[in-house]
Amino acid sequence: MAVSREATWNELARLSAGTLQHTPDQRYTVADRLEERAAAHPERSFVRYASRDFSYGALNALANRTAEGARAIGLRRGDVVALVMENRPEFLATWMGLAKLGVTTALVGTQLRGPSLRHALDTARPRVIVAGSECAEALASLAAAIPAPVWMATDPDAESRATTTPPAQRWDDLLARATDENPDPALREGLRAGDDLFHLFTSGTTGLPKAARLSHMRWLGVGDGMSAIAGYGPEDVLACVLPLYHGAGGMVVVSCALSQGASLWLARRFSASRFWSEVRERGVTAFQYVGEICRYLANQPPGPADRDHRLRTMMGAGLGADVWRVFADRFGVERILEGWSSTEANTSLINLDGVVGSCGRIPYPERHNGRLIRFDPETETHPRGESGFCIECAPGETGEFIGRILDLPGSGAGRFEGYTDPEATERKILRDVFERGDRWYRSGDLLRRDADDYFYFVDRIGDTYRWKSENVSTQEVAEALAGFPGVEIANVYGVHVPGTEGRAGMAALVMAEDRGFDGRAFFDWTQQRLAPWAAPVFVRLVRAPDMTATFKLRKLTLRAEGYDLACVRDPLYVRDETACAYVPLTRASQARLGIRPFACE
Repeated sequence: MAVSREATWNELARLSAGTLQHTPDQRYTVADRLEERAAAHPERSFVRYASRDFSYGALNALANRTAEGARAIGLRRGDVVALVMENRPEFLATWMGLAKLGVTTALVGTQLRGPSLRHALDTARPRVIVAGSECAEALASLAAAIPAPVWMATDPDAESRATTTPPAQRWDDLLARATDENPDPALREGLRAGDDLFHLFTSGTTGLPKAARLSHMRWLGVGDGMSAIAGYGPEDVLACVLPLYHGAGGMVVVSCALSQGASLWLARRFSASRFWSEVRERGVTAFQYVGEICRYLANQPPGPADRDHRLRTMMGAGLGADVWRVFADRFGVERILEGWSSTEANTSLINLDGVVGSCGRIPYPERHNGRLIRFDPETETHPRGESGFCIECAPGETGEFIGRILDLPGSGAGRFEGYTDPEATERKILRDVFERGDRWYRSGDLLRRDADDYFYFVDRIGDTYRWKSENVSTQEVAEALAGFPGVEIANVYGVHVPGTEGRAGMAALVMAEDRGFDGRAFFDWTQQRLAPWAAPVFVRLVRAPDMTATFKLRKLTLRAEGYDLACVRDPLYVRDETACAYVPLTRASQARLGIRPFACE
């Protein structure tokens, strides 16, 4: 049930006040905040990691040694350093130390190899690469094509030992000769909060990643604003199980902890089987999620200790309504703050009212820079009315969410910081939307809103497909299939069927190890929960999902392989309306059902 618009707005106003208190021209940066917290509470726990615990004073000291070491090799304000390191305290100390000099850190994904890694580094154009020794093999995959000098930082946890390493100098030796004292602030003279703190790479689910620019101002504002609405304080322990090179992990969680002088439980990587025991052991009170992590946790067997924890608040995006109820009812989490945004977005939504499934509300549109406009998925264009302007969606309609770009002097409101590539930035801007000369950020996400102005995520543009003259949301189909007994992950996409219009639905399913696939039961499940045009035509059983390191499902290869019997080695099934079942896809069943063969793209 919707709460009053005024009550929702009052909460949103607290978020805005925290976020917008920082301005592009201010001299106060992330480096200043770290030094303030370390001076005020040097012994307070900042990062809890494995068997190591870093206080605010200790992490600041390591950041100071990083700053002096970086300065010794000639790094200065305005330079870019690429950081390739797994989750560990040294990751934070490295970029925080560089920030003390006004150096921008490009946070590079540790899963990248070969051409993908080369693309990221070419995009970043770093003067220096700082790499954890656990990532040595990744850099070695570039052979002689490493575009900048490499400084290797030893992994004290020694979780992985590379057998192949690139030519590198020892980062540890630089730090060993450096001082723990704060560097002279004059070294970052001229740095402003509107300058780049990070270059963060997009997930690359639909192509090569782009490097989004993220300022000190935005990083600080996220921590202050989100902490205000979540009610975080210095006694909280925030869990970070996402990669630190990801916006949700490296920006939201860390900035909230630093904002409040709170503690951060940092996991090397996410483990569904160990998550709750770690939460109990570390005294975790809040955590940042992405939807697929929560689904993994919901799929764990129920146990008597499910509610034995202090976790009271969850914040994130992509939480399906079914999984939402599991966390509220089974795990007893008191508050779930589901939102919508992205690393580079200049607008956002957040659900402060607990309306299950919604990603946020705009109670008074005139006070928000976000709008939902009609989008035609077939032509991938925005229909315009007789006036030549775009058309806002009515309640119940699906459209693209956009954010007005506001160039307000002395304010970060509505600011679009863009990418390091000017052409990529320009492609994200839609012009003359509601009046001549206006500019809007294109999110690439399809949402819908209801009569109370609550918004619901539908799909990414390009994921929604058209079948039998109807638009089908892969997200909604995947949520319906995820409840089928034994399904752990459902990745839904559209594939071309020769001789037909549009694309037919196909689902790549990861089944639990102890569950087989019952084609008749699956048919019944789809009949009861999906419209005839939305039920998948094909099913592919895969052993593991193809995911990015930030738990986003990839679809490019799956789409390209389609249902090609000569290409796909996984079991394939096809929907048979006469048999009321999904039957094995063979050349015989393909011919019997009149389905023309598919050739790998």
